[in-house]
Amino acid sequence: MKEFYNWALTKLKVDKKLVFTYCIVYFSWGLLMNWFGAEVGIAKFTYWWQVITCYILYMVPISLILRGLPFHAQYAYGLVAMGLLEFGGYALETSYAYPNNLLDQFFNERNFSLGMALFFALYFPLGNWGVHKIYQLFNKK
Repeated sequence: MKEFYNWALTKLKVDKKLVFTYCIVYFSWGLLMNWFGAEVGIAKFTYWWQVITCYILYMVPISLILRGLPFHAQYAYGLVAMGLLEFGGYALETSYAYPNNLLDQFFNERNFSLGMALFFALYFPLGNWGVHKIYQLFNKK
């Protein structure tokens, strides 16, 4: 466990500009997705500030740790991370799924959280790719 902790700590020691880029991108992405989920009646956070706790305090460190791994590994580890987040959010009722929403109708309500986790696990490889491109654009040497 200590070996993993030391490895993860080295992955988190990055340029502050990179962390700032992650925070801006993920915060914007989180606000957009929360708005979209509420607008189309799929799901939303109970409180808007959960975008900060989920997207910045939870997803940014995980993205930094997964950065540099192959797409499939980022997705697989991200699936575990998002599965825990989705399960916790709906179990603690800090996330709200609209009754009979589009995903419930298409996949069945018993598969809602699984579908959300499968979708949101893509955030890690796609987010790492996007942040890398943005960071490179603004930090050319």
